[in-house]
Amino acid sequence: MFLTFEDRPSDSTFVERVWRAHTIDGGVFHSIAESNLELVVTRLPGLTRVTLRGPVTKPSMADCPANGQWIAIRFRVGTYLPRIPTALLLDHNSLDLPVTADDRFWFEDAAWEIPTFENAEVFVQRLARHGAVGRDPAVGAAILGDRQALSRRSIQRHFLHTIGMTHTQLRQIERERFAVDLLRSGSSILDVVSDAGYFDQAHLTRSLQRLTGQTPMKILRKEAQLSFLYKTIQPPTAMID
Repeated sequence: MFLTFEDRPSDSTFVERVWRAHTIDGGVFHSIAESNLELVVTRLPGLTRVTLRGPVTKPSMADCPANGQWIAIRFRVGTYLPRIPTALLLDHNSLDLPVTADDRFWFEDAAWEIPTFENAEVFVQRLARHGAVGRDPAVGAAILGDRQALSRRSIQRHFLHTIGMTHTQLRQIERERFAVDLLRSGSSILDVVSDAGYFDQAHLTRSLQRLTGQTPMKILRKEAQLSFLYKTIQPPTAMID
């Protein structure tokens, strides 16, 4: 695999995980569906880029250049940008933020030091104090099965505003990522069907092809480089169709 990842979990209210990656040789990888907002720092020879990435609802192929370094802050589901609707960033409609010569970038009318792998939480806390990121507690509660006396329509409005997709789409993506992790850890296809809550093998295959572009067998054999993955836990019952 030409793309090497390292990641760590976060105890921040806003941040789920921080990851970094690097390449020596370039290549093409499979970008799979994911449900999180990210702020990504890209460093290539002669180029630094800071990008806001939205959730992704379908797979695609992506070129990955050689000699690259990336650091990303993956926000928790339910974290949002008050002045930028998440739906505008959906499916690779990413936003590149202006970068200055002194290694800062402009966001929300302020110049910020580019965060590092080590200080990501401190950086995000500063964003929160500035009002540049927020949390929607109704989304987090709904994921855990607590609807907080909200109607189904109201919950959907919260999801569409905060993460740019419906609760059902989120459930499907989270289950798909859990299934991919199981397969790449060596679980059999039939065990994954049972453990991830699919009806049968055909249901698993359709879901993974729609959201990763790969069959379960190809994922099990690790035939292709996939986008960033990490060890996940089984989604709560409320997350399963």
